[in-house]
Amino acid sequence: MPADATVIDQPFTRAAGAERRGPLRPGELVSARARRSALLQLQFLRLADGAWLLSAAVIAAVQGLAEPLLRLTLAEALPFALAAAAAAWACEQLGLYRPRPEAPLAQSLVRSLIQSLAWRLGRLLLGLALGAAAGAGLALALGTLAAEGPRIEVWAGAACAGCGLLHLIAWAEMRQWGRNGGLKPNIVVVGATPHAERLIRATLARRDLHVLGVFDDRLARAPGAVEGVPVLGDVAALIGHRVMPHVDHVVLALDPSDRAREIAGRLAVLPNEISLLMDLAGDEGEEAALARIADTALTRLPGARRDRGRLVTKRLLDLVLSAAALIVLAPLLLLIALAVKLDSPGPALFRQRRHGFNNEEIVVWKFRTMRHDPAGSSSIEQVRARDVRITRVGRFMRSTSLDELPQLFNVLSGEMSIVGPRPHAVGMKTGETESARLVAEYAWRHRIKPGLTGWAAVNGSRGPLSTAEEVRRRVAFDLDYIERQSVWLDVWIMLKTAPCLLGDQIAVR
Repeated sequence: MPADATVIDQPFTRAAGAERRGPLRPGELVSARARRSALLQLQFLRLADGAWLLSAAVIAAVQGLAEPLLRLTLAEALPFALAAAAAAWACEQLGLYRPRPEAPLAQSLVRSLIQSLAWRLGRLLLGLALGAAAGAGLALALGTLAAEGPRIEVWAGAACAGCGLLHLIAWAEMRQWGRNGGLKPNIVVVGATPHAERLIRATLARRDLHVLGVFDDRLARAPGAVEGVPVLGDVAALIGHRVMPHVDHVVLALDPSDRAREIAGRLAVLPNEISLLMDLAGDEGEEAALARIADTALTRLPGARRDRGRLVTKRLLDLVLSAAALIVLAPLLLLIALAVKLDSPGPALFRQRRHGFNNEEIVVWKFRTMRHDPAGSSSIEQVRARDVRITRVGRFMRSTSLDELPQLFNVLSGEMSIVGPRPHAVGMKTGETESARLVAEYAWRHRIKPGLTGWAAVNGSRGPLSTAEEVRRRVAFDLDYIERQSVWLDVWIMLKTAPCLLGDQIAVR
C-alpha cells in the first residue's frame, strides 16, 4: 500500500524498513552541493593537468641548453607546445574529467578498484602518447627532431610522472566519493506510470542515476513501489520532503497534458531542476533522455561547457579570496572575539541554521551581537530598530557588517560563496508570516550558493524584511543576479560592498 504521512515523516534508518530504500538508493544521501563539489574537483584536475603539461613542455624544451632563453628557437619550442595541447585535448576526449561509470554489481570490490585505476591510468597514458606523437611529428616536419636538441621523450617522461601522480590522488578521492554515492545524480520521479517503470528499468541497467523515490498526485490509486522504488507520497509531500536538498533533478514521468502542466506549476516553488520525460519513440530516444539527465543533473546548468568553466572560476575565486582574507584578518578576528567576550557574557561566536544551495540547511557562523540566550540560538525573530537585545559592541559590528566575517569559513568549506543571495534563517518570518510563503519564487534564490555579499545588498536590500513588498524586492534582486551572474559581476559587487555598507546609515542590521 502507498506510504502514508506517518511513514514519510519517519527518520529513515537502516534498521527500519530497509526494503523501502529501493534498488537505486545510495547507502548514504549526499547533498546536491557536495556532489557538485566532486564534479568541480574533476575540473580542477583538468586545470592541474594543463598546468603540468605546459610546465613539462618548458622543462623539456630548455633541457641541455646552456643559455636556453637565447638559444631556443620557435621551431624547437612549437613541438612541445603542440604536444601539451594535443595531450590535454586527448585526455578530455577520453573522459578523464567525467565520473567513472560504476562497475557491475557482481564484481568484487578489489577487482572493481583495480579496474577503475587501470581505466584512469590507461587513458591517461594513451592521451600522453597521442600528445607525444603529435609533438614528435611536428618536430620531424620542422627538422628539429635531433639527438643533440630538445627531446620530446623528456616531455613525455615529465608529463607521465606529474600527471600520473595527480591522477592517483584523484582516483583515491573519486573512490571515496563513489562509496558515498557522490558521483551519480539523485533524482525523484513524479508519476507512478508506465513511463516511470521504463525509466527505472533502464536506470537499473545503466546504473548512472540514483532514484530516491516516486511521488504521485493520485496517491490513493498508486502502488506501494514502482519496479522496487518506493512511492513516498503525493506532490504536496514532495515539496516539503526531507530528501529534496539531496535531489538534483525532478523528473515528471507523465504524458504532456493539463495534469503535467498543473503539477509542474505546483513544483515551481522548488529550487530543483524539473524535466518532463516524454514518451520518446524507440530505445535511442529513451537512452538520449536518460543520458542528458545523468550528464547535466550534477551541474544544474544543462549542457553548456562555459557554465562548468564559470563554476570552476567562481570556486577558485572563493578559495583564494577567503583563504587570503582569513590570513590577513586573523589579528582583527581575534580582537573582535575578545571585545565580544569582554562586552557581555556568552560565547564570541553565534551559529544559526540557514538555507543554502538547493534548500540545504547549513550552519552559518557570525560574531555574537546580541545578549546570550542559551535557548535562542535558533530564533527566527528578526532584528528591530533599537533592539534591546543588541550589545554595545554588537551595534558597532552590525553597522559595519564585521559580525559577518566568520562566514569566510563557510566560504572556505564550500557551503557559501563570496557573492550570492544572502542566506536567510530557516523559518524566518516577516511579521507573523513565514517569508518563504510571501513570494512564489522565494526558493529560486537557493539555486546557487548563498553569499557573504550580493546584488541585493549593494542595491540597498539588506537587513531584516518587515513587509511582503521588501521580501519581493529582495527576491527580485537575487533572481536578477542568478540570471546575470558572471565573474565580472561578482568583482563589481565586491568592489561596491564596502562603500555601500559603510555609507548606509538607514538599514537596520
